[in-house]
Amino acid sequence: MDSFLALNHVSYAYHSPQGELPAMTDLCLSIEKGEFVSIVGPSGCGKSTLLSLICGLLKPEEGSILVGGHPPDESDVKIGYMLQKDHLFEWRNIFKNVCLGLEIQKAQTPDSLAYTTQLLKSYGLEGFEDVRPSELSGGMRQRAALIRTMTLHPDLLLLDEPFSALDYQTRLEVCDDIAMIIKEAGKTAVLVTHDLSEAISFGNRVIVLSSRPARVKADIRLSFDEGLSPLKRRSDQQFYQYFNLIWEELKGHE
Repeated sequence: MDSFLALNHVSYAYHSPQGELPAMTDLCLSIEKGEFVSIVGPSGCGKSTLLSLICGLLKPEEGSILVGGHPPDESDVKIGYMLQKDHLFEWRNIFKNVCLGLEIQKAQTPDSLAYTTQLLKSYGLEGFEDVRPSELSGGMRQRAALIRTMTLHPDLLLLDEPFSALDYQTRLEVCDDIAMIIKEAGKTAVLVTHDLSEAISFGNRVIVLSSRPARVKADIRLSFDEGLSPLKRRSDQQFYQYFNLIWEELKGHE
């Protein structure tokens, strides 16, 4: 059976008048439908570039990327992308912010608007539809950003350090909430993060990338009890074993 997402011997480099900067070389990775995969690696190794390749913003110079069996620009798989900042517009209220994707795609139907209203209720933002982003806490803003992504029913979620701007306590709370939301919705997700604890508490697998040019150095499958929330994983004995294993892989990068 073909993987839901497959990167086959992918290489990519940035080109400028100063020369070529290889971002990754001969990178192979496959992800099954419904998996939540965390990606970690040394700073500057190309983690965000990898997400841009997966969603089709960049094209590999060598190798191939298949999403649902097709290249990203030919696939009918819907991809949602959450960035490091929420990018909510202050001149729009929260309801209009979370409907932005629907508006751009001209998909504001009674059903889609009802679904958006249900998401606001489910994610704890009912009653905040008419407020401006500056009136929300950082955690609430991130929930709004997730709702904006989920309104379009993505099959694959790409998360590029979406919690890095939050303070530590809020980050723990929001990570727990959003991870459970994504898993309960049965979405396939790829999280890029510098935070090993976050990677382990979120994922079914942790992919460790080498230093640039990136390639897959380790693929570690996690075997926590199914019922453990991301926050509760952090106090599980296996958590520390996985943390040390991944830390050793990172320390040994070239």
